[in-house]
Amino acid sequence: MFSTDPKIFDWLVEVRRYFHMHPEISHQEYGTTKKIASLLKSMGVDVSLFDDMTGAVGTIKGATGDKTLGLRADIDALPMQELNTTDYKSLNDEVMHSCGHDANTTVMLGTAKKIVDTGLADTMNGNVKFIFQPAEERGAGAKAMIARSVLENPHVDRVIACHMSPDLPVGKVGIFHSTGYASGDRFALQINGRGGHGGRPEECVDPVVAGSFFVNQIQSIVSRNIKPTEAAVVSVGKFVAGNAANVIPETAVIEGSIRALTAEVRDQVFQRLEDMAYGLEKTFEVQCQFHIQPGVPILINNSEVAESLYDVSVNVLGPENVSYLPPIMGSEDFSYFTLERPSAIMRLGCSNEKRGIVNFLHSPYFDIDETVLEIGTEIFYQAVKSYLSD
Repeated sequence: MFSTDPKIFDWLVEVRRYFHMHPEISHQEYGTTKKIASLLKSMGVDVSLFDDMTGAVGTIKGATGDKTLGLRADIDALPMQELNTTDYKSLNDEVMHSCGHDANTTVMLGTAKKIVDTGLADTMNGNVKFIFQPAEERGAGAKAMIARSVLENPHVDRVIACHMSPDLPVGKVGIFHSTGYASGDRFALQINGRGGHGGRPEECVDPVVAGSFFVNQIQSIVSRNIKPTEAAVVSVGKFVAGNAANVIPETAVIEGSIRALTAEVRDQVFQRLEDMAYGLEKTFEVQCQFHIQPGVPILINNSEVAESLYDVSVNVLGPENVSYLPPIMGSEDFSYFTLERPSAIMRLGCSNEKRGIVNFLHSPYFDIDETVLEIGTEIFYQAVKSYLSD
């Protein structure tokens, strides 16, 4: 059963706090990449970098065998101001690790360190490839790394990953047995009318009224077009029109997001949004331009890989602290790895109500109980040991 080791714990805390104090947004993780590479090299791990993007890959080769297990960590932060007052708060204005990627990165670095320190590589029947991925928050990093053959040389057979979860208290973990995260897509609608005086609406074609109708109408997609046993979310996040209170504007722009847990529901929502958008033309005599920007696909864990993570976690924490989780409506670009290889992602509980560590992801007050760093390290170390012992 899991117990803390002060030596490794102190190292993990120091590393995590360095990353937390020096966050960098998507595609700009230059210092983060440099630090990761430096730490890996200090362990004697082979490191590969990219000429045209951030991110790093570390490879530990086993004594025998050709199997390779990939361990992925996302490394980017969010463009927001941290409001915590800890001595390790962000030093970079308007940038914060509020999604826990500093912790994800530290867990995988800790796993590499433990493999080296224990001499596990001398008995491994295969290799471990550590994939430190940029730009998860932009939904772009995983796809870019895969395009640059990160799953080859050596060929990666399966990929595992983790994410911090303030929904769970520290010491508890959860795994998705199958579907885990929703797809994440965006839509944009431009409504062109005929502007004019606010006191003479009969001379105008009002895009604001048409847009307001659209915002209300699309609320019926989930409630009336999607089966109650299915899941989807359609949210409007932007509605821009006009500059003056007494002027009916020429145009209105509406933008929003779409989430779904199956390809069928995703396509159904796309079609209904398009139908409703262009239906405004006849109803309100406006002209519409509607566009869907496909984003991150649905994340579906491989059940065999998920079960192996579950079993390892039970061995580390005990069965009372491990559970299978229902899908969530957030998105995660680890889904691109799941499309390429048998893969699974798990969530590590990181909250501690007694210590006041209770804020959710993307909060300016987000923090973690750092005990999760050692828990995650032990789980992924044991996952490596289990998979590469055959």
